[in-house]
Amino acid sequence: MGERAESFLAAFNRIEKWFREELNNPTNMGFSEMVRRLARKKDSQVLHFQDDLLQMAQLRNAIVHERISNDFVIAEPNEWAVKRMEEIEQALISPDKVLPRFAKKVTGFDINISIKEILSIVARKQYSQFPIYDKGIFKGLITARGLGIWLAIESSNGDIHLDGRKASELLLTNYKESNYQFVDQETTVFQVEEMFSTQVKLEAILITSDGDPNGNLLGIIRPRDLYNILEKE
Repeated sequence: MGERAESFLAAFNRIEKWFREELNNPTNMGFSEMVRRLARKKDSQVLHFQDDLLQMAQLRNAIVHERISNDFVIAEPNEWAVKRMEEIEQALISPDKVLPRFAKKVTGFDINISIKEILSIVARKQYSQFPIYDKGIFKGLITARGLGIWLAIESSNGDIHLDGRKASELLLTNYKESNYQFVDQETTVFQVEEMFSTQVKLEAILITSDGDPNGNLLGIIRPRDLYNILEKE
């Protein structure tokens, strides 16, 4: 058996073992059926790899069951098949977590900060997210998008008067639906991608060690961060 076949089978067998553990070690259930069962589970990443895995199962059967002798097999996986199996193994068994990939210093702001000061910070530092706290309790997330909508609504009523107006007003009038979610540091990047794809109002995901909104912020994820779109912070 060639080196590629051995590498392919090693990755295949590790995935198969993981499948069995995920399904509480079912008896008499083949690889393809385990793939289909796991693909139907909510939030399962297996669905994304289902077609590839089913094809790989056929290749695995050809390698294992259709060999002419111990030293000669009819099917030898190409480099793509070996690499793909190892990629799938990584994604399923050791998926990327939100930390350290999205770790960054995130500044929180007091609920009594003035809207003038928020606008000044946007102009000076080009911040686009403002986590708002009241005595250490998380109250909401003001974003540049939400700020722009608020200013547009205000301007439709005439001149905008900002004196004495605070962040608390933005939260009350402009965020009837949640535009944020909190996750813990063990959350996978795949789970975050799913959150953005299914929650249309979601503008940012905030990371704390255990997902507690009142915990220390360890990072923040915006949709563009997932796709490595460069933008000045």
